[in-house]
Amino acid sequence: MNEWHRRISLGNWSLFLDRDGVLNQRPGDGYVLNPAQFQWSDGSLEALVGLQGIFQHIVVVTNQQGVGKGLMQASDLEEINTGMLAEIREAGGHVDGIYSATGLRSSDSFQRKPGPGMALEAAREFPGICFSRSIMAGDTFSDMLFGLRLGMVTVLIGQGNVPPRYHRAVDFRFASLWDFTNFMVKGIRNS
Repeated sequence: MNEWHRRISLGNWSLFLDRDGVLNQRPGDGYVLNPAQFQWSDGSLEALVGLQGIFQHIVVVTNQQGVGKGLMQASDLEEINTGMLAEIREAGGHVDGIYSATGLRSSDSFQRKPGPGMALEAAREFPGICFSRSIMAGDTFSDMLFGLRLGMVTVLIGQGNVPPRYHRAVDFRFASLWDFTNFMVKGIRNS
């Protein structure tokens, strides 16, 4: 692990984060439809603050088909994102951007994870992003496949299930974003 931490400590790495189930509590089978329903996962806001200075860019990439299903409007999603970014700033953290795919799962959209659209959009906006020097942290197989297809290091957060034939799609597993952050901070400090 020390060699891996040493490479990251040299800089120019980016972190891609899923939202639901990583930053905030996943609302069961439903969707976060308004800011009042957005509840941070234990330690995730503090984890974002702890990741400052480790990564050149931190971006959120999130599938939000609640918009495509008509359960919420794009303006509702924007309000959730604005509130989330404000709380991150107040805590002393920073996220460079939030990219959302609002199409339906059945659309097989290029934009929707595991398609690469949101990552390519982020790389256009932030030319310093290099996928081979990026980490994708998410709680679903779709997140892992997204990272794998782009050549990123993949980090499975929580109890997400990955089909046995794809276990090699997961480079690291952590119970929470907080645990991942502690791993990163301690490893880089000791590298």
